[in-house]
Amino acid sequence: MGDRQGLPVPFLVFHRSLTGRPQMAVATTSFLLFAAAQVGTPGPANMALLATGARYGFRAALPFVAGVALGKQLVIWPVGFGLMELADRVPLLFQALKYLCVAYICWLAWKIANLRLAPGGGGDGAAPGFGAGLLVHPLNPKAWAMIVTGFAGFVAPGTAAFQATLTVALGLLACQAVFHPLWTFAGDRIAAVVAGRPGEKYLMWMLAGLTVASVIFGVFGGGAQK
Repeated sequence: MGDRQGLPVPFLVFHRSLTGRPQMAVATTSFLLFAAAQVGTPGPANMALLATGARYGFRAALPFVAGVALGKQLVIWPVGFGLMELADRVPLLFQALKYLCVAYICWLAWKIANLRLAPGGGGDGAAPGFGAGLLVHPLNPKAWAMIVTGFAGFVAPGTAAFQATLTVALGLLACQAVFHPLWTFAGDRIAAVVAGRPGEKYLMWMLAGLTVASVIFGVFGGGAQK
């Protein structure tokens, strides 16, 4: 059985208004599956986490991990409260921001390509901190595409903005709490295996290539397009 918008009832979270009438909100189960698939797969943020874990070690990278996770909230809440309507009114501004994001991710990829691994956290200098992590998702086209798709595809029409945004925000944060540390820890373990060996530079160039490929697909392959 479905509702009049065509969304199946079993996958919907219901809430009751003050009148006691049930209203549809977010297809939570479906959204969580979507979010896990998006957050857990390679992308600019996960490649940055992998490289940071490899270069500085898992423990030293944890502030950066926390910043990356919370930085996505800086995108979710404005989008949830109508930021994308501004894109219709000032399209050139958002087009410029899109290419700024691409430039930033390409710069990040270049940094990854030229990193050399330091197993056990022996990298030169201090690991990037919480503030650096906050910038990753606001400048990540994959994150924007993921969030806009989440609202467009899993939020029922007429849902209160706060309720929809809170559900999307908590769902993505839960997935990030699982996958972001895993990617960072994987980098730490990879460094222990390949650091100082001939394959090290090829590994870092491959990670950089995946970072660039993910952003190009997101922007030019349809993921971040309207």
